[in-house]
Amino acid sequence: MTMQDISPNDLRSSFKSNMNAQQALRRAFRGGSTRDVRRLPRYVWFCILGLTIIWTPINTYLKTAAPAFDSHMSLILPGSGSASSVNLANIGQASSHASSAFASNSVSPTETYKRLLAADRVIKDAAGRLGITAKEFGKPRVQLVDQTAFIHVKLTASDPVAAQSRNAALLAAFFDEIDRLRGDELNSREDGSLSAIRDYRDSVSATRLEIEQLRSETGLHSAEQYNRQVDEADELQARIDTANSEYESKVASVQRLEDRLGADADTASRILRLNGDTSYIALVEAMADAAAELAQARANYGDRHPKVEKAAAAMESARTKAATRAAELTGDASALERSVDGGRAALLTELVRQESERVGLLAELEEMRALFQLQTARLNRLAPKAARLEDLQRDFNVAEAVFASAIARTQSKKTDVYASYPLVQVLEDPTFPEEQSAPRKKLALAAGGAATFMLLFALSLGWIRSWLIEILLNAKKR
Repeated sequence: MTMQDISPNDLRSSFKSNMNAQQALRRAFRGGSTRDVRRLPRYVWFCILGLTIIWTPINTYLKTAAPAFDSHMSLILPGSGSASSVNLANIGQASSHASSAFASNSVSPTETYKRLLAADRVIKDAAGRLGITAKEFGKPRVQLVDQTAFIHVKLTASDPVAAQSRNAALLAAFFDEIDRLRGDELNSREDGSLSAIRDYRDSVSATRLEIEQLRSETGLHSAEQYNRQVDEADELQARIDTANSEYESKVASVQRLEDRLGADADTASRILRLNGDTSYIALVEAMADAAAELAQARANYGDRHPKVEKAAAAMESARTKAATRAAELTGDASALERSVDGGRAALLTELVRQESERVGLLAELEEMRALFQLQTARLNRLAPKAARLEDLQRDFNVAEAVFASAIARTQSKKTDVYASYPLVQVLEDPTFPEEQSAPRKKLALAAGGAATFMLLFALSLGWIRSWLIEILLNAKKR
């Protein structure tokens, strides 16, 4: 087509359509005049479309959402620990200590209980208490409060009674599960402790049996008994030394008396016995008289004179009789002595007494020496066994103390039930919801109203956007 083929009308219509397109594009971005009522239908349709988009899902939610009720409960973990101590007579001390639930930085008891509340076996147990399935029971929503020991639990159901019942069943199942876990822990600890106690008991029994065998072999019941026997041997040695000194002194005294008297103790004893016999004294006196007559006859006559021979025969007869009497009394007539004066008699008596004491001391000394030798030999034989008995007794005391303390420790550990699973208390019982938690009609209406307001506000801005743009352009030019 050439320029001649195009008419002026066509050119004018084409120019006019281009101008309309540019004006429409400009109005789309900058808007029209606020007094242009021709713009109003478009804004009405946009408003209807927006309100439909906003209120259709809200209305659908309010009409179709099933009612739901929330039951709440709160748990708390006390932060303080506990400790106890028991003194056992002749055994020692047994103590138990339960640390605070928040003493360790590596384990959080609240986080542990949060996991336990949502555990499958706890939920199944709670559902079984109500006769429903775990899926019907639902999952509890557990919330921890920062920097506190509080645990908030929320359960949802279709009616208030069911919500409260499910929360109560969950609480009961939770406490039963904690008790079971604590029981398992105590049983595990007790099994380990019982194994150790059996080993300690076997050690005590073996040591006791060895002690009994050693006691039956040696006759010693304790190391103290051996020590007492050693002390007795030392005392006996001291007595032997003392008796030996007394014996040496007594021997010296007897020797001095024998040198002074010129007779030993046996002779002195015989003299004293003879001089205590009246018959022997009479014979000695007769022998003395005969000796006197013999001396007088010899002084007057010769040795062959009949009187001399008669006196000699009389003296010999008296001597023979005195010797016979002495032999009868003492068994020996070799040491004859006439009656003695008081001083010599006292010395002879003292010599006999001293000799008797010496003989007695010697016998006692020999007996003590023999006893000391027996005791020394026995102590030398028992010394290593007494040392062994002392070692065994020490081992037995230690083993018995360890055994008793192990038993006491095992028993005291039974009170420490909060070591791994600390004490938890119910701060708020499961509540009975008086109002439903879903659907939330007021919240939905408020959200719809806010969205409607925002839509109207956006349409209002769109209506006056040309005026606002001109104000901004003029402000920029100025």
